[in-house]
Amino acid sequence: MYHADHAPPHIHAEYQGHEALVEISTGHILEGGLPKKAAKLVGDWCLSHQAELADNWQRAMDLQPLERIAGADND
Repeated sequence: MYHADHAPPHIHAEYQGHEALVEISTGHILEGGLPKKAAKLVGDWCLSHQAELADNWQRAMDLQPLERIAGADND
């Protein structure tokens, strides 16, 4: 997620040289692409962390520091 980024609310995901913009509210890829399993993992992660991601999106739009959200591997 980047500060002052364009709508709709989304994250930037990278996996083994693939890049995609993933919509927070749906988990769907808006631009780019990921391998099928990675796309499902990222989409499901977005849906399970929707509230936290929405809060971070608002912080990013307000140019505030973002909160850490555990990754899909719970890091």
